[in-house]
Amino acid sequence: MLVVLGMALIGAILGALTARKRNGNAADMAQYAAGFGIAFALAGLIVSMVLVRLVV
Repeated sequence: MLVVLGMALIGAILGALTARKRNGNAADMAQYAAGFGIAFALAGLIVSMVLVRLVV
């Protein structure tokens, strides 16, 4: 579970930075942060499931 939360946090930070780099306003940064956060959380969930299958 920690992998998923960590990846979601990293994705949200990267999304906000990407929107800021593209000269977006606060709403753009929030939207990018949400989108990247969800995408990275999904990737973290898959990584977490693979790790559990390999360990058990």
